[in-house]
Amino acid sequence: MRIFFSRVVPGLLLLTLLLGLSNEYAVARPSRRTQDVAYVPPTDPAFDTERHRLDVYAPKKQAAAPRPVVVFIHGGSWNSGNKNFYSFIGRRLAKQGVVAVIINYRLAPQVEVPAMAEDCARAVAWTAQHIAEYGGDPQRLYLMGHSAGGGLAALLTADTQRLARWGMNPSSIRGAILDDPAGLDMLDYLQKMQYPGDEQYLLPFGNSPAVWRDVSAMYHVTASTPPFLLFVGGETYPSIRNSSEKFRQKLVALGQHPVLQELPGKKHVPMVLQLYWQYNIIYRELLAFVHASGAQSAR
Repeated sequence: MRIFFSRVVPGLLLLTLLLGLSNEYAVARPSRRTQDVAYVPPTDPAFDTERHRLDVYAPKKQAAAPRPVVVFIHGGSWNSGNKNFYSFIGRRLAKQGVVAVIINYRLAPQVEVPAMAEDCARAVAWTAQHIAEYGGDPQRLYLMGHSAGGGLAALLTADTQRLARWGMNPSSIRGAILDDPAGLDMLDYLQKMQYPGDEQYLLPFGNSPAVWRDVSAMYHVTASTPPFLLFVGGETYPSIRNSSEKFRQKLVALGQHPVLQELPGKKHVPMVLQLYWQYNIIYRELLAFVHASGAQSAR
């Protein structure tokens, strides 16, 4: 997860610019967007009027049966990012027969990663409770994330207690799609501190190795953890590539059969930018993974 602040911030600015332009095109696609839904009650003392919200993207075309649901968690080094940047993912998924939920969550320095994970768990629990109203199947939920969001998606998939605390049956989570995930093993990463600038991650993760371990999916996966699809860029940060392979090996040792695909030539930010195009490999694999049907023509 070699994500230097000086390199990631310019990348995120580029991402913001490109996605802002792409959204003008994506907004016309055949989907229905329900925007800025509060997944934490406004009466909750912790309610954040911006960060505790999500968007739902549903296909306009009616289906005979409830559709699979993908909850997408954005990245941004645990200190930046916004669901509004990723409307193109919601619309692309809806266009292909999936109900998509794109969420916000609180960020550092306002909160640390354990609170971010709780926010994401509450968003997933809201989805399980309400997604049938949008044509989604609450028993077929899949978590997806890029970068820091990939680490959070993996954590919620593996650590069933975080979802159960919010009244959700964790068996509703059928799998996870990780796109160049960061944070799969922060205990190892922060103990080594082998890259320049790694001290910055003590802001979102704090100083306790016990916390680093608790928010790392690596230490929660079991033989019964739902299946994973993992994608890493051929030119991504070495630590992301290494931790993803280590994660795969851990799952294999548990008797699982995870899929890990390296996409040649892709750097970290382009790994999410490519999701603007409907026919990239991640969508092709994702649709088979979630057993989506009723995808509309790209034309």
